[in-house]
Amino acid sequence: MASLGVVTPQQMHFEQPLPLQSGAQLADYTLVYETYGTLNAARSNAVLVCHALNASHHVAGLHAGEPKSEGWWDNMIGPGKPLDTDKFFVIGINNPGSCFGSTGPMHTDPNPAKNGQPYGADFPVVTVEDWVDAQARLIANLGITQLAAVLGGSLGGMQALAWTLRYPERLRHCVAVATAPNLSAQNIAFNEVARRAIVTDPDFHGGHFYARGVVPKRGLRVARMIGHITYLSDDSMEAKFGRELRNGAPSYSTQDIEFQIESYLRHQGDKFSDYFDANTYLLITRALDYFDPARTHAGDLTRAFAVAREKKFLLVSFTTDWRFSPARSREIVKALVDNRVDLSYAEIAAPHGHDAFLLEDPRYHGVMRAYFERIAAETANVPLQVKGFAA
Repeated sequence: MASLGVVTPQQMHFEQPLPLQSGAQLADYTLVYETYGTLNAARSNAVLVCHALNASHHVAGLHAGEPKSEGWWDNMIGPGKPLDTDKFFVIGINNPGSCFGSTGPMHTDPNPAKNGQPYGADFPVVTVEDWVDAQARLIANLGITQLAAVLGGSLGGMQALAWTLRYPERLRHCVAVATAPNLSAQNIAFNEVARRAIVTDPDFHGGHFYARGVVPKRGLRVARMIGHITYLSDDSMEAKFGRELRNGAPSYSTQDIEFQIESYLRHQGDKFSDYFDANTYLLITRALDYFDPARTHAGDLTRAFAVAREKKFLLVSFTTDWRFSPARSREIVKALVDNRVDLSYAEIAAPHGHDAFLLEDPRYHGVMRAYFERIAAETANVPLQVKGFAA
């Protein structure tokens, strides 16, 4: 299958403030995005891909001059791939609060009292719903009144679900992979431990570390190590590392690296601390914690999804994903079945844990390919869209 080749990020600026769920607002902000493929004459073949925690708008293809810069879902999206860019116009948007170009904690706070300093810890708390509202504005400005589908995995899957609840008339299909209707108490606990690692790092300085020329790398390293453990299954860690000692024999040290799994986790932590922003990590994990569409319906998920009865859904889960287990996907399935929604559900036997949604499993990709072929066949019968729909 062919690669998309070189792709170029774009920017869209918004002067109209974005109201947030917290009651605050984000004023004068910019979103970075990429598009792949061609929008058809009827504007009926657009697919929005929502990103997860440490990903971005760069979903597929390469950036010029960066030979190892494949998009985070490059195996899924491109010519001849499950989400075929010869058939679909694919859009990836970097959410506000991120550290990959869209307005976030590292950008200048427009508040005059801040004297041109970065937002830092003063960046407003954002939610999944806020991200979806921001995405909807950008999609409207592209002249697209209805998306063929919204697709996402993990936190991206939560955004795809939120689209069906906030803008049901503006998409036809929701494809939610390795996701959940809310975080379990255990998942919130993992996020809190990771956040504590960051905010207790001496270089964090209450979130205003930019002006001091430091980065709370120690906290970021630990946060990433904690997170990475939850993304892998016990089977995959055992198969890849087992109890293999780094130097073949114990050195009887309590602080040196002894096992290969320790070496791997420290490598992942070091790499992450070099490119990810600490304030962004706090914001995104808190958005994960807050997502709970049933909360405003007395905990009744079926009632929450009643507004999405006319939508079509594909849900995918993985047997060894213990962070977003199949049982959590089945909660969504039950709520959709109760609403008599057009629904497909696939539970893939894969050994890779939560990270399986990013990998090239033939059964998983087969399900995705078949579903998007179904969507492609439908697009020919979608009426012409009128440009200029306002969010």
